[in-house]
Amino acid sequence: MSSLAYAVHDSRIMLRRNLKHAVRYPAVGFGSALTPILMLLLFAYAFGDSIGAGMGGGRDTYVNYLTPGIIIMGVASGSMSTSIAVCQDMTEGIINRFRTMPITRSSFMTGHVIGSVVQTMACLVPVVGVAFAVGFRSDATALEWLAAAGLLAAIAFAVTWLSAALGLISKTVESASNKPLLVQFLPFLGSAFVPADSMSPGLRWFAENQPFTPMTETLRGLLSGTEIGNSGWISLAWCTVIASIGYVWSRSRFNSTTKR
Repeated sequence: MSSLAYAVHDSRIMLRRNLKHAVRYPAVGFGSALTPILMLLLFAYAFGDSIGAGMGGGRDTYVNYLTPGIIIMGVASGSMSTSIAVCQDMTEGIINRFRTMPITRSSFMTGHVIGSVVQTMACLVPVVGVAFAVGFRSDATALEWLAAAGLLAAIAFAVTWLSAALGLISKTVESASNKPLLVQFLPFLGSAFVPADSMSPGLRWFAENQPFTPMTETLRGLLSGTEIGNSGWISLAWCTVIASIGYVWSRSRFNSTTKR
């Protein structure tokens, strides 16, 4: 077998290991879905009528605006489990067993990242289901839904690599659970809940130039069946930058930590 074939084989084994952990401990995945669902219900029923009226409609109008931002928030929430899982493996001794086995070094991180992306995408299903239950309606075609799923997978992949790096630099599981909080709530400071042009000048500038705003606007355009402009390319560019930073940081940290 070639080196690539060994890497794929070992990565598949690590992926299966992480997926089995997700099945055995579903509370972690449920927690990732619970936060965006609660935020959706809170903003839809507590503030939906007033914010929707300010947008020229009602609660249904605001739910259609809010749902894409909540889905993006769900992707960001899923990153926390990666940071915790990586930190657990690095601090609880299992990595020392892996070092004694003839496995490809890269398969450890690959299994964690791909497993987390799969878990995150699965956790978005109940979030979307609750959104439809509270009044969300989409004019997207099947192709636009497929593009939306691809965008969410790209965002999950990028954020997961960054979260994996945060898990590697954490000394304890508790600190690993805290470090991704900024990523998880960064959509709050974008256009997820209200339009960026309704914010104060300083906050508006930050909202317009942070990565989650074009991601939210792209998903909003895809799900509503409207034009997305250049926000799609900007979103993919941000995903590439975030994934690259997370990958390089993770690789450097993992190699230095596991050096014999």
